[in-house]
Parts: sequence; C-alpha cells; structure tokens
Amino acid sequence: MKIAIFGSCVSRDTAEFMPEAEVVAYVARHSVTSLESPHGTNGIDLSDLTSAFQKRMVTSDLKGTGLERIVKNAKDHDVVLLDLVDERRGFWKFPDDTTMTNSIEVESCGAARAARRSGARLVEFGTDEHFDQWKSGFITLIEGLKDAELWEKTVLLDIEWAGALDGAQHPQDDIIAKFGRKWRRLQRGSREASRELARGNSLGAALQRIRRVEPTTAEEFADRASGANSKYWRYRLHARAGVKNIVAKSAQELRIDKEHRWGAQPFHYRRADYESIVLRVREIVNYQS
Repeated sequence: MKIAIFGSCVSRDTAEFMPEAEVVAYVARHSVTSLESPHGTNGIDLSDLTSAFQKRMVTSDLKGTGLERIVKNAKDHDVVLLDLVDERRGFWKFPDDTTMTNSIEVESCGAARAARRSGARLVEFGTDEHFDQWKSGFITLIEGLKDAELWEKTVLLDIEWAGALDGAQHPQDDIIAKFGRKWRRLQRGSREASRELARGNSLGAALQRIRRVEPTTAEEFADRASGANSKYWRYRLHARAGVKNIVAKSAQELRIDKEHRWGAQPFHYRRADYESIVLRVREIVNYQS
C-alpha cells in the first residue's frame, strides 16, 4: 500500500503500524496556510538545522510546495492521510501577508526570531484570524486533491489528543472533577508553604509557593489535551465536511504511550490505539479497491 501524508506524527506513526505500507510522499511541518501565501526562502537562514529531513520540510513549507509534492505521483497513491497536528503552533505572518508555519524547527534554528525582527507576527492557533486563514488553505488542499483525483482516496485522521497516560483513567472535565484537581494542587501548595515556614522563610515566600505550585505530569497532560481538543473542535468540524473518509477517535478512547519513541505527548498514542486506526484505514482502502 502506497501512502501519501499531509500532516505529522499522527499519520506518520499510524503508517508505521502498517507493514505493507510504503510512505511515498510525506508533507510535514506545514500549515495549509502555506499553500496560499508561502513566504519564500529569501532572508530565512536554516543553516542551524542539522537534519536533511528538517531542512527539506521547512523549505517546502516556505516555498508552498506541499500540495505539489502530494499530487506529483497521484496515480501511484493508494491512500492520502491527513491530520491537523501541525496547525497547533500557529504561523508567522509577514508584513507582505506571506506566511511561515511556526514549527519547532523554525523556532530552534532562529528563523522565528528573525521573522519577528523583520516585522512578522505570530498568528496563534485557535484565534479567529488563524481559523479563517486555515479554512481558506484547507479548501485549497481539498480542491487540489480533487483535481488530482485523490479525494476519494483521502482519509482524515480526526484523532483527539489523549489526556491520560497508558494505564490511567481519562480525566473528567465536569465541574466536580475540575474542582478536585484544583483542590489537590492547593493541598500540594499548602504542604510546600509549610516547608518554607519550617525552614524559617517569610510568610511571603510561603504564599509564593502556594501560587506557584507546579501541576503533576498527569495534570499537565490532562490540561494540555483538554485545551487543544477545545481549540481543534471547529477545525475538525470544517475538515470533516470537506472529506469523504474519516477515522475518528475521542480522547476517552486514547491513552499516551509512556514509552513512545518520540516521547510521551498527548498526540503519541499506544500501540492498540494505532492498530485500531490502521484497521479502519485498511477497511476504507479495501472497500474502494
């Protein structure tokens, strides 16, 4: 099975659980906004990126060639996987209205810092401005896939972020559960404050410990997933309306893999989660063949 991907780790990791699969085109680190208003490579220094893959992906984003790379060998593709993970970091908008995806690579090599100095501003994911420009870019992507006769073969991986580590229960988002999490943080802060006072520090220092109590790893994952899933909601609804084939998983069904090769993240799932996604992708592909 030959697979093209416009997305990131959700699609990439899914493909790795398909031994019969060959990823023949992989477009990552791209917001769909780059398909319409790519900034270009002039003035962007990527020399600090040591990975050829990273340089290739960022350069493609800057040139706006993501869709071109997907449709180049369209007749060879059995399936095109889409996911929305790379939208999460927003994009840089330059004074001339061109854009650059705010990928980790762009930040790590200093391109984001240079963009800000040149007058660009970060358009953050979830804002109305970001959503409006994303909608336009997503339409461009879908229309391009239709023109290349790939729309029927396209599968949207509508996978929420997981809010709990493998082996733990999914956190509840009702008022009682949220109050419980805040109460437990307050208790931890109170214990830290008591230790400050026992060391002979001032009451002010003790109160600062209460205010600055850090969330546990489990609480951090739960908060990140809840916030991201809330922001993604309207993007997912719009994306679902534009595609024929959808594989959907809710946060309650998913768990974070503590031993994931790329580290524990709300969008790095268990083997069983990927296998269930793969099962649905195979069903879609086999139905169409």
